[in-house]
Amino acid sequence: MEHINIRSSQIGVEKKENCKFTTLQVLNLLMLFPFFVVKNASRYSNSSLSKLFNCDKDMFYRFMNDGNVKWRKLLYAMNLQLIKKISSSTTVHHNKPVCLIIDDTDAPKTGMTTELIGRIWSHVHQKSILGYKCLTMMLSDGVSQLFLDFSLHGEEGKDKQKVQGLTAKQRKARYTEDHEGQTVKERVDEYLMKKTDKAIDMVKYAIKRGVRFDYLLVDSWFTNTKLVRFISSRHIKCHLLGMIKLGKTNYATKHGKMNAKQIIKHLQKEKACKHNKMLRCTYCTMDVKLDGVPVRLFFCKRGRKGNWNGLLTTDLSLSFLEAYRIYARRWATEVAYKDCKTLLNFGKCQSVHFAAQIASFTLTMMQYNILCTVKRFEAYETIGGLFTEVTNDTLELSVTDKIWAIILDFVLKAAERYSIDATELLADFIESNPVAHTLRNMYIYKQAS
Repeated sequence: MEHINIRSSQIGVEKKENCKFTTLQVLNLLMLFPFFVVKNASRYSNSSLSKLFNCDKDMFYRFMNDGNVKWRKLLYAMNLQLIKKISSSTTVHHNKPVCLIIDDTDAPKTGMTTELIGRIWSHVHQKSILGYKCLTMMLSDGVSQLFLDFSLHGEEGKDKQKVQGLTAKQRKARYTEDHEGQTVKERVDEYLMKKTDKAIDMVKYAIKRGVRFDYLLVDSWFTNTKLVRFISSRHIKCHLLGMIKLGKTNYATKHGKMNAKQIIKHLQKEKACKHNKMLRCTYCTMDVKLDGVPVRLFFCKRGRKGNWNGLLTTDLSLSFLEAYRIYARRWATEVAYKDCKTLLNFGKCQSVHFAAQIASFTLTMMQYNILCTVKRFEAYETIGGLFTEVTNDTLELSVTDKIWAIILDFVLKAAERYSIDATELLADFIESNPVAHTLRNMYIYKQAS
């Protein structure tokens, strides 16, 4: 933390008169919790950290419950310094594109009285659960990734008698607080905001703060006309690369307006489909226009009975193989979620205050970003720099690479055999298997070197 310059004025709240620690010192102590095996503030008094800094747990509760702490600005203040540190200290240069990755994950909760709590649909469990949806935006350069921003969301639900999946009695039992005039009011307003709209806001804010990227990676939930027009109209050179649904969306082609399925049938009829031996898939490509914006569509499937999947990009120079490799970067988010949930108590805050929930998620992301940056230099840069000239363009597959290749091969074959999505299958495999998660981590750093 001594290399990260955060001023007390950036935090947004003043030191309490009856508190011997400044707000910056309280923030630093909270950052140290997981490294001293302090699960939460209630465990602080019995920890080794309390022997070094003697204080009451209420000090941490008051700080995290304070709705005026500028958590979004604090996260960015740290990230911009980490990005600058990485760019100035990196000894190994590669031509991998820098990507922004938008994704979401479940944040399950058990307390029915938590502020703004509700039921959300979990795609992992295929049922509704109590909790929040955490929308995240990460920055990845192919070596490491940083959490740049996030927002917590709820879902209204279809049943008007049970808004957010709760009865009127359950909603009334939730903790409520007037946040008017507080910094956290912005977060409260985001709660029922459409995630697709919030994703655009996040990218806008990142560009405004000086973050530059080559591609924005999203899944089919976020790929829409509005996002395509937004990315294509930016003054910086950047592109969208996202999965698409094979639905009713019409694209303007040389042969008239067609939807995705009609385009695939047309390309099959024209015998424009090709086979990629490396990925063991059949694919086809077509340049079209979506609402007047030129885009390139990729369609691929594995096996004769496999389902077609679609990718859309605003980069008309991108080949199918390049698009596939870049989009595979999204798997890094699953690894990051797994790390945060198992090691850094991601989403485990037990406070009923929504401000404390925001504080907890932000602290976890700040801790992850620091660890990820340290790991980059300790585990990759020092070794990678030493062998850059020797390895050059010829790098033999290591044991880790071979094992990961076997896993990928197994996943691809299983996906083809049972006609399921390979990306989702791999994500579930990483989530449920610690060994696979570790191997994926090792592979990322080995591949980058």
